[in-house]
Amino acid sequence: MIETPTPPEPIQPANASPSTSGDASHHRTIRSFVLRTGRTTAGQARAFTDVGPQFLLAYAPTLVDFAAVFSRVAPTVLEIGFGMGEATAHIASVMPEKNFLCCEVHTPGVGALLKRIDAQALSNIRILQHDAVEVIDHMLPAGALASLDGVHIFFPDPWHKKKHNKRRLIQAPLVAKLAARLKPGGYLHCATDWQPYAEQILEVLNAEPLLHNTAGTGYAPKPDYRPLTKFENRGIKLGHGVWDVVFKRNG
Repeated sequence: MIETPTPPEPIQPANASPSTSGDASHHRTIRSFVLRTGRTTAGQARAFTDVGPQFLLAYAPTLVDFAAVFSRVAPTVLEIGFGMGEATAHIASVMPEKNFLCCEVHTPGVGALLKRIDAQALSNIRILQHDAVEVIDHMLPAGALASLDGVHIFFPDPWHKKKHNKRRLIQAPLVAKLAARLKPGGYLHCATDWQPYAEQILEVLNAEPLLHNTAGTGYAPKPDYRPLTKFENRGIKLGHGVWDVVFKRNG
């Protein structure tokens, strides 16, 4: 299941529609990302070669065996869109008892996280460079076989313009997929620095019958495990807010 990709241009699933597609194609397919260009550094490229064979997983439309992939049985958290991997590496380091299955399509970000894994000697991260929605649909079991203990979605693209709000990741169809794959008591943790998106996330998660709000009716305090990134610290100094939403699977 492990592969060693060379650092190509970002991967796009064959059946994904372009980001400029109209409403009809958007409603046909949920997507977890928008392709952007980015330069892969020499260090990131080396990380693909030197570290990738151990920590990169190949996408395959078959259920993933966490025990085989991580070489142990442990609670497993799915992360969707880790950017450059700063928060991911930190959380994995402070929660060594958990496994982290991380999805990101952008090659520089994957290379950056591989570098962090090597530098920090982390062993509890595996990376899928693939659209998270396809991973959820085809690699993660649902219902009675649900295998996830948590899901992290930190600072997804807010799509600021109202006409683009429909492209936001956190919408009812995706939340239903995630809820169905969480074990009873498993959690879904979202964070955003855009208040209108925070309000939408809260509304969407409140409407999912399999989940309940750990904060009662509003936003949650920032969990200790989520670090303040350089970007977030800069925003806070400028007076920008950050909102955490944490829901748990019922039962």
